Amino acid sequence: MQQPSSSLLKIAIPAYRWHTQMFDNMLKDINDEQSAIRVEGRTNNIIWTLGNLVNCRYWMAGVLGIEEKDPNDALFKEGKAYDPASTYPSLDSFKTSWHSISKKLFEKLMLATDEQLTQPHEFGMSVPFMEENKLNMIGMGMDRCGYLLGQLALLRRAVANIGTQYDIDDKINY
Repeated sequence: MQQPSSSLLKIAIPAYRWHTQMFDNMLKDINDEQSAIRVEGRTNNIIWTLGNLVNCRYWMAGVLGIEEKDPNDALFKEGKAYDPASTYPSLDSFKTSWHSISKKLFEKLMLATDEQLTQPHEFGMSVPFMEENKLNMIGMGMDRCGYLLGQLALLRRAVANIGTQYDIDDKINY
């Protein structure tokens, strides 16, 4: 397995790749109609949660200097809540965006140095036990992705009574 340039990311890269794989598993056997269902009319739905997940990857890419912006940023920026009046993209659209930015971000993560990762990066939360640097922002982004994947697993079960599979696509090497 290819190793990152920075030893600081050694534990993060397998998790990153796992998240990349799990995205497709969350879409498996779910259609656009099911993805719009809000449990009891009040939860986030699959489509919003997927979009938020994609947006998180774009945010992490921005932390590392990738200038590509999420084409749906206006729907999700800074944790924007679900808006029933908005039109959200299709599952296929999110899948395309996910894999596009995920590959670029993976390449950037693999080349990042300790010096780059420890550069200051303000998050604005002023958490006393957390240094605001790029490494910690990537860690927070990955934590958010893991949380959203868990939410998607619950939503799949709630709206379609489908459990999560853990299939691995060997062609996805990022």
